[in-house]
Amino acid sequence: MIPKIALITGGSRGLGKDMALAMARKGMDVVITYNTSPEGAQQAIKEVEQFGGKAAALQFDAGNIAGIDDFLHRLEELLQRTWKVKTFDFLVNNAGHGGTVPIAEMTEEVFDSFVNVHFKGVYFLTQKALAIINDGGCVVNISTGTTRFCVHGYSVYSSMKSAIETFTKYVAKEYGNRGIRCNVVAPGPIETDFNNAAIRNNPQMKGFLANMSPLGRVGAADDIGSVVAFLCSEDAKWINGQRLEVSGGINL
Repeated sequence: MIPKIALITGGSRGLGKDMALAMARKGMDVVITYNTSPEGAQQAIKEVEQFGGKAAALQFDAGNIAGIDDFLHRLEELLQRTWKVKTFDFLVNNAGHGGTVPIAEMTEEVFDSFVNVHFKGVYFLTQKALAIINDGGCVVNISTGTTRFCVHGYSVYSSMKSAIETFTKYVAKEYGNRGIRCNVVAPGPIETDFNNAAIRNNPQMKGFLANMSPLGRVGAADDIGSVVAFLCSEDAKWINGQRLEVSGGINL
């Protein structure tokens, strides 16, 4: 029996790594991408393989739009070499970068970086990858709680994620005839190394955000991965075109 295979961008650390582990626990095989840390990717692979499945890694720069075709060519070679297949089942668009930049300080260069990584790259990777995603598969896009509530300095980041939330509904609409679902997971504040570990390195900020949640804490990576794995499972077969905020109920 051919296992279900997931491609997780930015899967070598943080939220992406936990998504890979959560999928492995459900019996899925995974391909993770990394940008600058092959060592981190290899460590993630070792942890995933402890659950008995296969894992592999590919280098991918989510902001390099011109490199998407080459990446997908390398992915197809990897699928054939490792799994003897030409297609896969689940795409998780997780790769991204942070940055707290007030509107008055935003530059065109930084703006374009956010557009390329968080919207344009996701759009065209998804467009091209759908040609080799199996019918009945799914796409999960990672957004943010800050499309619902505002955080100072997140005007461009959150705007790009709002675009992704709209794009998600269109993928669900246009590819439903192939049985392909598309949903959004929108995390709240998570204690990882995202945005230069802004929460982890700032106890005052961490405490402030924890007090905004009815559950009295900020999120951890393993609060998110299990939700993504669920959306890729048969248990979520009737969830489509939806935004699931996984934020502990912050700012209710």
